[in-house]
Amino acid sequence: MQKMLLTMVAAVFASPALAASGPFFSLSNTNFVVLLAFLLFVGFLIYVKVPTLLGKKLDERAANIKAELDEARALREEAQTLLASYERKQKDVQAQADRIVAQAKEEAQAAAEEAKEEIKASIARRMQAAEEQIASAEARAIRDVRDQAVVVAVAAARDVIAKQMTAADGNALIDAAIADVEAKLH
Repeated sequence: MQKMLLTMVAAVFASPALAASGPFFSLSNTNFVVLLAFLLFVGFLIYVKVPTLLGKKLDERAANIKAELDEARALREEAQTLLASYERKQKDVQAQADRIVAQAKEEAQAAAEEAKEEIKASIARRMQAAEEQIASAEARAIRDVRDQAVVVAVAAARDVIAKQMTAADGNALIDAAIADVEAKLH
């Protein structure tokens, strides 16, 4: 209120009314009439309580601005909390992904070791089977050589006996063999 009063006093002293000709406090002086109209207008505004209404509106506006600032501050804090939460979740997810990758690597190494062991066992089984086949083939070859040696020896003996034996000697041998068989059977 004091500011307004000081403003009016300053307006009166700084007005060009002092430059007007003639007496200032006369209704023929337009500057005086304008001053009176202005004062009446300001008085009417004060009577209708416009400054109080303006003060209330300004206070309401200040309260609204303060409420909006408080709400913005609360939203900012909530956003920061949410951001921190998402950052923690992201770190947790990253740690979990790292654990999964490490576990997968370990499982892959274990599977590779197991595959190596299985390959070694398979190679050992195949080597054993090959050695058995080789031994079997050797035994078969030795048996075949012996059988062939027997066949050759029998053929050679037949040729030798056939050349050296006469018919009488052959008949005597046959009779002796038959007698021998009869003696063993009876």
